[in-house]
Amino acid sequence: MIYTTFAQLYDELMEPEMYRCWEHFIEQQVPKLETASILDLACGTGRLAILLAQKGYHVTGSDLSSDMLALAEERARNAHVTLPLVEANMLVLNDLAQFDVITCCLDSLCYLENKKAMQTVFEQVFAHLHPNGTFIFDVISPHQTDVVYPGYMYNYTDEERAFIWESYSGEKSHSVVHDLTFFVYDELTNGYTRLSETHHERTYPLADYMQMLNAAGFKEVSKSASFGQKEISQSTDRWFFVCHKK
Repeated sequence: MIYTTFAQLYDELMEPEMYRCWEHFIEQQVPKLETASILDLACGTGRLAILLAQKGYHVTGSDLSSDMLALAEERARNAHVTLPLVEANMLVLNDLAQFDVITCCLDSLCYLENKKAMQTVFEQVFAHLHPNGTFIFDVISPHQTDVVYPGYMYNYTDEERAFIWESYSGEKSHSVVHDLTFFVYDELTNGYTRLSETHHERTYPLADYMQMLNAAGFKEVSKSASFGQKEISQSTDRWFFVCHKK
């Protein structure tokens, strides 16, 4: 399987409006963002980072996957924006500078293995923020992992490909497993090539996130639903955090 191909196919199915919502949310939370330096952790193919860079913001993208970064570089080049890209594990950001803003969107943090890893990332982020810097991220809620995702299925087809997404409960508390499969038409063989991946996500109670953020040094944290538009409820599927380094 060529991961770059899979990543591109998966990325193409993501709704562009989601990234627009993220862009707007970041602008709302960080006054005078155009003067800020931003690190987009787990930037993937760079869609959010490019939107911010197109407005003149000083954005750096970081991801563990060189294949994802290759796609981000191509996107940035096609968009005619300058987007420095760094291959780095968010657990070890020692070689990176400090930033005014660090973002991590689309529940990327939920792919971390356990709370120890989550705590390490929060501490790494705190260390790489300037004084008065801001950390903005989201995670899926236990309601999403325990109620919404188990048994979830999504199918998509067009003339050249088919996509199957199946989700079911994981073995650990508040965890979920996603089986993702593409069938892509190959003109050379006049048949379809199968590409598949299994993704594991895990989240924690809201109080656990607050405790970990506080332990990392974030004493001022706001939390919300729907990109800051709603209060968190029992049925909230995704939590949004804005954390300030005071």
